[in-house]
Parts: sequence; C-alpha cells; structure tokens
Amino acid sequence: MERFLDRLGRATAAHPWRTLALWLIGAIALLTAGQTTGGDFVNDFRIPGAESQQAADLARKAFPGYGAASAEIVWHSPDGDLRTPDRQAVITAMTAAIRAQPGVSAVEDPLAGQGVVSPDGRTAIGTVRYDRDVGDLGPQAYHRLDTAAGAARTHGVQVTFRGLVVDLAFEPATGPAEAVGLGVALLVLLVAFGSAVAAGLPILIALAGLAVGTALMLVAAAVTEIPSAAPIVAVMLGLGAGIDYALFVVTRFRAALTDGLPTIAAAGRAVATAGHAVLFAGATVVVAILGLLFTGIPFVGAMGIATALTVTAMMLAALTLLPALLGPLGPHVNRWHLPLPARRAARTPTAAPVAVSGADEGRDPDVRERDRRSTPGSGSAGWWTRWGRHLDRHRIGYGLGALAVLLGLTAPLLSLRLGTPDDGNQPRHWPQRQAYDTVRRELGPGWNAPLVLAVRQPTDDSLARLAGALTADPEVGLVTPPVRSTDGTLALLTVVPRHAPQDQQVTDLVHRIRRTLGPAALAPDGAQVAVGGHTAYMIDMADAVARRLPWVVLGVVLAASLLLVAMFRAPLIALKAALMAMLSIGAAYGVLVAVFQWGWGLSLLGVDQPVPIMSVVPMLLFAILFGLSMDYEVFLLSSVREEYRRTGDPHRAVITGLAGTGRVITAAATIMAVVFISFAAIDDTLVKMIGIGLATAVLVDATVIRVVLAPAVLGMLSHRAWWPDTTGPAGAPSGR
Repeated sequence: MERFLDRLGRATAAHPWRTLALWLIGAIALLTAGQTTGGDFVNDFRIPGAESQQAADLARKAFPGYGAASAEIVWHSPDGDLRTPDRQAVITAMTAAIRAQPGVSAVEDPLAGQGVVSPDGRTAIGTVRYDRDVGDLGPQAYHRLDTAAGAARTHGVQVTFRGLVVDLAFEPATGPAEAVGLGVALLVLLVAFGSAVAAGLPILIALAGLAVGTALMLVAAAVTEIPSAAPIVAVMLGLGAGIDYALFVVTRFRAALTDGLPTIAAAGRAVATAGHAVLFAGATVVVAILGLLFTGIPFVGAMGIATALTVTAMMLAALTLLPALLGPLGPHVNRWHLPLPARRAARTPTAAPVAVSGADEGRDPDVRERDRRSTPGSGSAGWWTRWGRHLDRHRIGYGLGALAVLLGLTAPLLSLRLGTPDDGNQPRHWPQRQAYDTVRRELGPGWNAPLVLAVRQPTDDSLARLAGALTADPEVGLVTPPVRSTDGTLALLTVVPRHAPQDQQVTDLVHRIRRTLGPAALAPDGAQVAVGGHTAYMIDMADAVARRLPWVVLGVVLAASLLLVAMFRAPLIALKAALMAMLSIGAAYGVLVAVFQWGWGLSLLGVDQPVPIMSVVPMLLFAILFGLSMDYEVFLLSSVREEYRRTGDPHRAVITGLAGTGRVITAAATIMAVVFISFAAIDDTLVKMIGIGLATAVLVDATVIRVVLAPAVLGMLSHRAWWPDTTGPAGAPSGR
C-alpha cells in the first residue's frame, strides 16, 4: 500500500495542473448533478415496526383527513375570552384562509366545536392537516400560516404555531459556525506551522472536500431520503477530519523537505506515510459511520450515508488534491513566516536542499527526521521527547492515573436517560417554544404530550372499558370521546397525561397502556390498541436505540478492529485501540449527561433547563467517535511501529513516536475540537449535543489517551504489543 500511495503522491505532484483540472471538472460535474438531478433534504422520521408508526399508518388509512403532516395553532387572549364576537370572527376567518392554502386538507376551528378550548375561554388549540409529506411542503408552509394570523393579532390575540411543518422553517444554518470554526482553526495552524502558506493548505483542502461532499449528498438524496440535519453533522465532521488529514500530510511533506528530498519525492513520501494513516483512519471512520445502517431506523442510517460521503471526499482531497498543490509549491510551502521565535529554528529552508551526510546516505528520510526531532532541545519535539522518557519511566503510575480520570468523566453515564427534548427546550423567541409555554401555563403540561390511541375492530363495550381504565389511571388527566372511522374498523382516542413529554411518568404510562391497560380492556372483544402520537413516537425511538445500540457497537468495534489488524498485523494493538476508543466515548457520554441532564453550565449553551439525552445521539456519536479515535491512534502507531521495526526497541519506539506525532496530534485535536464546539452555538439541541460530545471526546482522546494512556500501555506491553511481529531491525528476534 505504501508503494502505491508513494506513486500516487509523486504522480499528482509531478502533474499538478492535470490533477487540478480533473478535480475541478469532477467537482463541477457533481455540483451540477446535485443541483439538477439531486433530491432535497427531508424529515421523514419513520421507525419501521414501531407501534407509534403503526398507529399513524392506521389513522391515515382510516381517516383521509388525518394527513401526512400537521401543524398546531395556539390562540391565546391574555386579557379576555376568545369567544367574544370580534375575536371569534377573526379566528374563523383565519381558519378559512388557512383551509385555502396549498396542501391543506383540514383545519380545526376550536370555537366551532373542534379542537380544544380552555375552561376560561382564553386559550384554544387547533390542528392544520396537510395531504403532503413534510419534505414536500418546505418552509413556505409555515410562513403562509404566520401571514394568515395577522388579522387575529391586530385584535389582541396571540397566535403561535408548532409541529414538524413549523420546525422545517427553523432549521439551523451552519454558516456562522463554519466561519468561527475555520477562523480559529486557521489561527491554530498558523501557530503550529509558523507559515501562512502551510497553514492555509489544510483549510483550502477542507473547503474543496466539503464542496464535493455536499454535492455527493445531494446526489444521494435523489435515491434515498437524507434528513435535513445530516448536512450539519456532515459539515461538522467533514471540516474537522479534512483539516486533520491535510495537516498530517503537510507535516510529513515539510519534514521530508527538511531532510533534503526533492519536491516530488517529498510529496510521494508524505502520501506514503501520513497518507497511509489517513487512508486507514478515514476508512475506519467510514466503516464506523456506515454501521448506522444497521440501526433499522432509516433516517439515522441516512445520516450515516451523508457523513460517510463527506469523509470520503475529504480523504480523496488529502491524498490527491493536496499533493497536486504541494508539487508547484515545493519549499515555498514555508513562505510568509510568522514572527514566532520557536518556529524560526525549525522551519524548512527555502533555498537549496539540506545536504545529507555520508553517515545518513541510504537511510530512510523519515528515520533521519525522527532522529532529528527526538533530539532534546530541538524545539517542541525536544519537549515531547523528554515527556516520553519521563512517561516511560513512570508508565504504571501515569497509566493508572489516566484511567482514573477517564472513569471519573464516564461516571455520570450511569444516570443516562434517553429521550427527546421537546418544544420547551427551544429558544424562547421561537414560536414552538411560545406555543409550548402557553399550553403548559394555561392548560397543563400534559397537553404538550397527548397520546393518540388507534383501536382496531372496536365495539362500544371495549371502548367504554378502555376509557374507564384510562380515566382511573393516576397519570391520565383526560380521555376524549372516541372518533370512529366511516367503516367502523378503527376508533381514535386522545389521552392527555398529567406530566410533560420528557417526564418519566409519561413513558411509564405509554408502556402501561401497551402492556396491561389496553390488553385487559380490549381482550374480551378481540379489539387491539396501538399507542401513537408524537410523544409515543419519541419513546419508541429511545426504545429502538436502546435495543439496537449494543449490536451497532459490536459491529463497529469488530469491523474497525479487523482494519487495524490488517494494517498493523498485531491483535493486541487492535484490542488496545478498541478499548481506548470506548474509554474516550464513555467520557464524552459522561460529560453530555453532566451538562445536559444535570445542567452543569447548560445556560452557557443557551438552553435554560436540563434535558434528556436525545435518543439518536449515543448511537450517532459512537459511530463517529470510534472512527475519529482511530485517526490519532493510527497516526501515533504508524510512527511507533516504524521506529520499532527499525530498532527493535519498544520503549525507544514509543518515545520517538510520541516525539514525532505529539505536537501534530495536539494541534489537530485542538482544531477539530474548535470546529465541533463552534457548532454548539446553533439553536438546535441535537446539534449542541453532538458538538459538545465530539469536542469532549476529541480533546480527551488526543490528550489523556494519546499523550498519556496509550504510550503508557504500549510501554507496559513492550514487545508483546507487536506480537506476532516481535523481531529486531534485521528480522532476527531482539532477545528482549
């Protein structure tokens, strides 16, 4: 593989304009295909086989007006009854105007006996149903609703909206987060490289890969349904990974130039060494993310596809586009130096190549560079060498200390509660939050968590028994009269709990209806009940994730471990990598629980109350983080293995490998963490959780694990780490 990558790097660097032209043509073709034949990003949150999904399908089949999508209108008069003639007239006119809007199949007018009216008459709720899916409506559907509310608002009526149709108009934009992340990443790169040209290359490569990745997502959307949140996650991960991959390659290229290699050979060496790590690390990320396809939840699997396409584009850009840029630049990659004294001593000369001494002739250029970097006093590498030696002497103590830190960060995970933040967690200025607060205040928290019960083959007696059993339950606040389908094969009942959607009491009620209340009341007549509604759907989502997460974990760990075994041919290395990835992921989960469930520092994120961990977050984070953990693992282990195979000394190999990669790994982790954390400013709880989780795991992985625990464990394992390849530099057993 190294030989192939070396030839690839040399070829692209030797023919840069041809490579750049192919990239430009390919990017334009993909972007054109994405814009013309590609699909749109949609929100189809189906869970095949879930009871809430069955209830929705039954209702849509038996009640054509039930609709494929819906929005809820909340009217509120703070200073009087809505049923006064003037207010009733404007509400009736508003519902009539909405009924004439495109895609609307039915509108409830609560003052005409439909919907819900509070006992004091100051608050009313009505539902707008559409004959189209949410993805076919677009944000214009909400804007039309909001326009229709103008007359009612002029008469002192507060009108707010919520529902998936409304959410579509408030999808977060990534532009500001991308700008902040890229800006800080550029500053870190400037400090790390000390050269504006070298620092700008990873940013340029990441942007190019992002453009191609976005085009690939649009093309994929034509054949599968990609959720609207997928591009945000893909951009978040793609930017971080793309900058990291390019950083690794540029670092090796500069080192090869410093060793005196000509430009084309230096590009080949960079792609053969750092590119090899990029290829395997990126492949691990892609395999891990594609593991989401095995969740059985279509929109989660589609998010995996979108993210995997973006990471693939980043890998290709780092392996082909980057060396094509490095070829013409050559030593000019170090142009436009910053006035950083620590970097002046280590920067690459821009004139003639460094002469190679007779003692160094024939030696691997990277070996000479590692020896140079591992010499004490050679800038930051000298510090890393001293740290590596100190760590190796006290490896057991540092290993146990790092393990204790990781377990402490993971401890909050024991109180993990899966769920889905509701509209009460949205920003206060959003209409969904305002509608939620009005309903909670005027009607009670349970009106934000209604359950829709679809009863098949109902009889009068069975419906009466079911209503009686529900009314007697202490968690049920209200049961509406049943509404029968025209053929009498289905009846719908609405159950209003006493607690809010996120509360455990509501989850317990759903399970109680399904397991005991429903079967006991309906069994004598052979009727069956399916509990649906948005709240039940979210509960089913959490249950599905809890059932399938262990299988996703097993599949991802197995696939990634096999890739590592194929690369290093060392089973213990693969096992160690998998266990340490699990530790970093556990730490990220623990921090998420402490921040979002316990509320530690939550106000800093713009969230004003604790929330459960969104059910899809653990699964999504695991797939992404396990792959990202392999980035740093492969980069470190590649350097350690090269030194071990050269000298046969496992301890020197760890010290040299850490000295050669420590600064790059910490810089890369800082960049990736900054990119991730910048997305926490977006007004979306899912994005905030993913950003905080990714940033935490990357920082923990690149510091506590890669800088302390991993080298300590490698030192403790000694030769056993590389079994069965425990031979010295000449291929003979080292005898150690």
